[in-house]
Amino acid sequence: MGSLFRDTAAGFFIRYLSRNRFLKYPEELPDFKPPYPVDNPAGSDSSTLSETENPIGRDAKDKSLDRDAQGIPLAEIVSSKLNDIEQTTTRVIHPVQSKNGTILVDWYSTDDPANPYNWSTGRKALVCGQITILTFTVYYGSAAYAPAIPAVMEQFGCSEAVASLGLALYVIGYGFGPLVFSPLSEIPALGRNGLYIATLFTFTLLVIPTTLTNSLPAFMVARFLCAFFGSPPLSTSPASFTDVLPLNKLPYVLALWSGVTTMAPALGPIIAGYTLQTKDWHWSMFELVWIASTVFVFLFFFLPETSADNILLRRAARLRLLTGNSNFRSQSEIKQASMTRNEILFNAVIKPWEMNALDPAILFSTVYVALCYAIFYCFFESFPLVFQAMHGFSLGAAGLTFLSVPIGLAIAIPLQLAHFTYYLYPFLMKHGNPVPEFWLKNALAVSTLAPIGLFIFAWTSSPDIHWIVPLIGVVLFQGAAYQIMNSQFAYIANIYPKYAASLFAANAAARSWLAGGAILFSRPMFTQLGVGGGVSVLGGVMVLCSGLLVVLYFTGHALRKRSRFVST
Repeated sequence: MGSLFRDTAAGFFIRYLSRNRFLKYPEELPDFKPPYPVDNPAGSDSSTLSETENPIGRDAKDKSLDRDAQGIPLAEIVSSKLNDIEQTTTRVIHPVQSKNGTILVDWYSTDDPANPYNWSTGRKALVCGQITILTFTVYYGSAAYAPAIPAVMEQFGCSEAVASLGLALYVIGYGFGPLVFSPLSEIPALGRNGLYIATLFTFTLLVIPTTLTNSLPAFMVARFLCAFFGSPPLSTSPASFTDVLPLNKLPYVLALWSGVTTMAPALGPIIAGYTLQTKDWHWSMFELVWIASTVFVFLFFFLPETSADNILLRRAARLRLLTGNSNFRSQSEIKQASMTRNEILFNAVIKPWEMNALDPAILFSTVYVALCYAIFYCFFESFPLVFQAMHGFSLGAAGLTFLSVPIGLAIAIPLQLAHFTYYLYPFLMKHGNPVPEFWLKNALAVSTLAPIGLFIFAWTSSPDIHWIVPLIGVVLFQGAAYQIMNSQFAYIANIYPKYAASLFAANAAARSWLAGGAILFSRPMFTQLGVGGGVSVLGGVMVLCSGLLVVLYFTGHALRKRSRFVST
């Protein structure tokens, strides 16, 4: 427990304020002895390497050499090593020494307790659970505002389009976040924990003005900034899971986490809807303050650092202080020294948009995922028109209709995990990583179900048809959309694994921006065309995407041959 607390934000401050007298690391204890002689750090089994070469003989479980493969469900699976299984024997890992004398700091042994891969199951569950709850909090904050829109219109005398900005700007805001925080997550000295805690603290502070202000412009600005600073876990969480989980366990956590990313906005109207029947519209924001502040306190005291780059970087600093030998360096320090700031920013910010512009496969995947996400947010505009206006539901009861979303996920997620357990994982272990188009098969199997679900919702949204029927269409769409999005993420990760993190950040931005726009254009569309006509238009676009998916599956290999990015 002491080692867990030591690597938390609270542990950092205790060490800093006590000048490292409390919560000491092994290297700081007087009786510490490295498992290899420090006067000859290379040891008899060590090898030499140049400054930019990857070290050899490293633990098969250590992924610190490929820390740019952040992703979203299944993306990390396909970019992981297929032989990434837990060690059953213990051996000392001797450090590698470069030709110029640099000593590469690694784990001391294959069962080094500082390695997140070697943490206990309970500790890993605590870490994954906290990150999932953090993600839930940020996503919940988007749609918790949706039931307040009529009250905001009444208080400020504004149009529905203006009042809906409170939802749209939040969704757009957490689309900008990954573009800024993705390069920051590449800085080893910052680590994952530093980014999570600092941005969550800022997020919590910025929610407070939304509960107090009666200025509509101030409220809108605060909503945007809340989402912006709350965005890091939306794109970095899968990388944190990869820090601690082996290949055979990772998909289960990723599947649940990705389900939470969709479920949280759906629960917002349910929780806030009943509250706003008796309270002022600000209470939906009060609830977000309570949740965010509670999560912040828990993470501050109990979320340890998981980044191997950060852990080994700080170990290298302690070994330099212990031995007086300035040649001790972590792999992340060596890698960082060989990269310029402009190169990091270009790969993180410019490169993914260049690839979207010049590679039709990447562009299609970005648009397809963004469309699935945007249609989900269109439900926040169409549901009140159907279930309140047509069927006379109260505000609280109308929120309950969003339970159709987690029901769809409850069907899709077990099917995905069964597919992984009984087919995908055995296939990968036997045949290795297949061609990228292999990962499109799941999407092909369900791509027609998404438009069918939308057409059911569109054509049965009528006062003369029982309200349960259109919700069946929502369940069908949401289950299919979940599979489609995961399939596309896996496809992207396999085409350009070098730029996976940047591509996922761009994908997150694109789908958030389109979803934010959908919130604003969907209500006028439904007003002009009716819910049936407007949702039918969306269903027609999904039919087109289903056809293009088939084309991509059969022509993807030819497109890759013509791509200028495959060899980069």
